[in-house]
Amino acid sequence: MTEQTGVVHAFRDDALGEDDATGLALRLSAGEVSAVELVEAAIARLERVDPRLSAIAYADFDGALRRARSLDKPRGALGGVPALAKETIPVKGMPMAMGSKAMPAHAQAKDGDFTRQLLDTGIVLLGTTQMPEFGWTASTERVGGDVTRNPWNPEYSAGGSSGGSAALVAAGAIPIAHGNDGGGSIRIPAAACGLIGLKPSRGRLRADASDEDLPVRIVADGVLTRSVRDTARFFEAAELSYRNPALPPIGRVQGPPERRLRIGVAIDSPLAPPTDAPTRAAVERVAQLLAGLGHHVADHDLGMPRSFKRDFEDYWSFLALGVRVGGRRLYGPAFDRNALDPLTIGLSKRAARRIPRMPIAIARLRASSRAYERSFGDVDLVLSPVVCHTTPRIGHLSADQPFDDHFSRLVEYTGFTPWHNATGAPAISVPAGQTDDGLPIGVMLSAPIGEERRLLEIAYELEESAPFPRIQDLVRR
Repeated sequence: MTEQTGVVHAFRDDALGEDDATGLALRLSAGEVSAVELVEAAIARLERVDPRLSAIAYADFDGALRRARSLDKPRGALGGVPALAKETIPVKGMPMAMGSKAMPAHAQAKDGDFTRQLLDTGIVLLGTTQMPEFGWTASTERVGGDVTRNPWNPEYSAGGSSGGSAALVAAGAIPIAHGNDGGGSIRIPAAACGLIGLKPSRGRLRADASDEDLPVRIVADGVLTRSVRDTARFFEAAELSYRNPALPPIGRVQGPPERRLRIGVAIDSPLAPPTDAPTRAAVERVAQLLAGLGHHVADHDLGMPRSFKRDFEDYWSFLALGVRVGGRRLYGPAFDRNALDPLTIGLSKRAARRIPRMPIAIARLRASSRAYERSFGDVDLVLSPVVCHTTPRIGHLSADQPFDDHFSRLVEYTGFTPWHNATGAPAISVPAGQTDDGLPIGVMLSAPIGEERRLLEIAYELEESAPFPRIQDLVRR
């Protein structure tokens, strides 16, 4: 950890070194390092940085060491690599608090369906990471000033809702971590922390029954990484565990696309205030880079109907109402609705007022994938911001503020990402430079449903052409 420029990172000369997850997996398979050595190094790094970042929800370090010692030979594409899971999926033996004081703290009796797919890649879980209550917001801040901080500058948000995972991967404590995305919750923290975050197509990975039963399945699981090849390796490995026959396979992705693509550019969201100047400049730089690489780049209309903003807000509120009213049925009799935070309560009250229009909102959200697919026309990919303005300071999306303030700030920030959750489409956040004071800025590339391979290929090309900033280099300058 270093105090210089406020940066917090754990990179050091130990078993993890500066390798990404792929590099570690290759060293493990070659016998150059053991899973135990990697887990021990990850534990030391987590203990070094987490007092500053507050990103760990539950530590299972002893269990991780036992699991690492049991691996006579690492299996899976990421066999023996240390990782963490966001505390929103059931992991046997670990609590699943979902960032909320209302949730019972008991250990889960079994792994969820997605958890089993995650573990099939061979990773060794060391515990779970922090999130805001039920993932409703885009900053990992909880009531009472309990906040997860950005390792690039702890005065700023790590994004949300997978902010705990993003902070610890960016800080170098672990190379890869689980996140999930119901309105931008992988892509937003990836942008805030200088990482790669792919939100996959609906149905690409296994889902737990609670997600599959929703009227509109908006949540998708994935990972946060520091390299494109790590994200590609994870999805290749996950596909060996389960492949949805309704979607084209991703397979092994190892480099840029063979043909030049038609890429549409949309800098402003039709549903939010104009994008701020630093974010706009980042998108324009990437557009120029892509054009210089031979891709055809042109302005593009995102195709979002004007009704989408209100429909998504209503559905998001409806989910909060379901938690507030049905928490004991969903999570057990120890669920305490009186401990819910102001955002959950405000969203649920908003939903109660708007119940009569919920059927039409759900119907339009279910139909949105068709509008999304039509909007591409002859375009292969769309380049846009991830969010409408640069990463806010801690407190801008505070869990303690009044609901109306929090809600308006949140919808003005997240004008791009919810579209893909409703439509079931894939989108990836990649680093695209930094603000004048050194904070990462991300941009987003979106594709038709099922075209994750194309997103990974273009992300590889961007990474090769303009290497992404590294937090340890910021300190060395």
